[in-house]
Amino acid sequence: MASSSLPSRIATLVHSHFDGLPKRSKPVIRDDGTAEWIPMTGIVLVQRENTPLETLTCISIATGAKCLPASQIPQCKGLVLHDCHAEILAMRAFNHWVLSECHSVLTQEGQSSEGTIGNINEVSVSPYIRRRQSSILKPDVKGGSEPPFEMQPDVRIYMYCTCAPCGDASMELCMAAQDDPTPWTIPPPETDPQSISNGTSPNISTTQLLSGRGHFSKLGIVRRKPARADAESTKSKSCSDKIALRQVSSLLNYETSLLVAPTENAYIAALILPEEEITRVGCERCFGEDGRMKGLKGRVWPVQGSESRYRYEFRPFQVLSIPTEHLKSIWPFRKPRSSDVDTERQADEQSQPESAAPKKSKPSNLSAVWVRAPTATRAADTDSTLSMVIADTGSKSLPTLRGSETGLFENIMSGVRQGNKASSPGLRGASALSRAKSWRYCKEIMGSICPSPVGSTSRVDGEPGGGVDAHLSVLEVSTYREFKEPGVVTETIRARKNAIQSAREVLEGWIPNSGDDNWGLDVLVDSKKRKR
Repeated sequence: MASSSLPSRIATLVHSHFDGLPKRSKPVIRDDGTAEWIPMTGIVLVQRENTPLETLTCISIATGAKCLPASQIPQCKGLVLHDCHAEILAMRAFNHWVLSECHSVLTQEGQSSEGTIGNINEVSVSPYIRRRQSSILKPDVKGGSEPPFEMQPDVRIYMYCTCAPCGDASMELCMAAQDDPTPWTIPPPETDPQSISNGTSPNISTTQLLSGRGHFSKLGIVRRKPARADAESTKSKSCSDKIALRQVSSLLNYETSLLVAPTENAYIAALILPEEEITRVGCERCFGEDGRMKGLKGRVWPVQGSESRYRYEFRPFQVLSIPTEHLKSIWPFRKPRSSDVDTERQADEQSQPESAAPKKSKPSNLSAVWVRAPTATRAADTDSTLSMVIADTGSKSLPTLRGSETGLFENIMSGVRQGNKASSPGLRGASALSRAKSWRYCKEIMGSICPSPVGSTSRVDGEPGGGVDAHLSVLEVSTYREFKEPGVVTETIRARKNAIQSAREVLEGWIPNSGDDNWGLDVLVDSKKRKR
């Protein structure tokens, strides 16, 4: 039976978790009768695949269909999420979970009577990540320090989406759905000021980034988030483009790459979509090894000084399907298709010849994010800053979904936690997935691994970078820009940067969504007095 296939079981697991969320996290029917729809994405870990002991664990789920216009990015100050499409939120949520799992392991090691932080345990305290067996924070010849963790070898990552990612993978679907197939007008070429100031190659900085539904004749290109034709322009790359890039950089983001080494199973094994959302030509062009990324086929970016399995590589994932009827039976918030509207209209005409106009539908403005709790720790240290970060879940009520404890649960509107203003979110309004809170969380975890000695300096003999431990260098920076572009990097981060740069050169037209990096962690200082 199709319903017993691995893709269908993964889809059912993700939906069962979403079903357990409170009603306030789900689309509604508006006062004027408009029915809201929303895309959803879930990330599931499969262990011991194709064995009697196979297990599926839902790590993160997210809904969302909105992103910020480019003009708002400079005002975000690390507190507002730029891109709230479901796929992007689910990936950010997955990385939040990875950070929390690393913290959980460190906490348990620190409380163990058999060893302290820095020792390798023969039996991992996490079923999902483990200490690297080759070395623990062993400085390399260039002064860097490598990630102390890696994914457990039996873990495989699956991403499930209720609809095709926007951008190149869904262009055929987009064309087929248009009432008016006339392409949107192509905007004039743009020049990105920061790209010029950074000395980026002119042919990249001046390449126009087409709107999501613009110029259907051009395929295999980088696109903006679609938005309406009359909407203010964004520079958020499409979900197709961002997911394609993860085939090179792995699902680990910058923060988690400082802690978890790149191995084969840190990459997405398969993308799961409903049958009606798959065009094989589009998916092969967008993600396949012979499509637009064929220039990366066979490319490897090794981590110098590490075992060969620690490396970045172009790893195309499979695109698997679930039956459309299965989706319809478990997802009431699916985006209506023209065929659905025609069927409903015919039914209305037969039952009520004088029936009103067809039902309207619009995407919901609300995003919901749920993240699984980390592996349970023994007797959490209530005085620990890390414990406080874990507790910053954004919700007073944390649901237990299908037996999965909640580590994070948020409703997000306009890039901030619902009930807050995007214009002035502050500490309370910022999502736990925001740049500022992710950086703070990562810094706290790294600080517990390699605390900087009192009076230490990041310079030796007056030479920039000389003898610097790269992790300590990251801890000492004062702005987000310096955090992402430190003067000294680990060999893992160096390889990651090279891999991403190569991928962006192949994915022609990748204009940075710049302007939100010149701030420090003081943005998280809550200046508002708490009510007594």
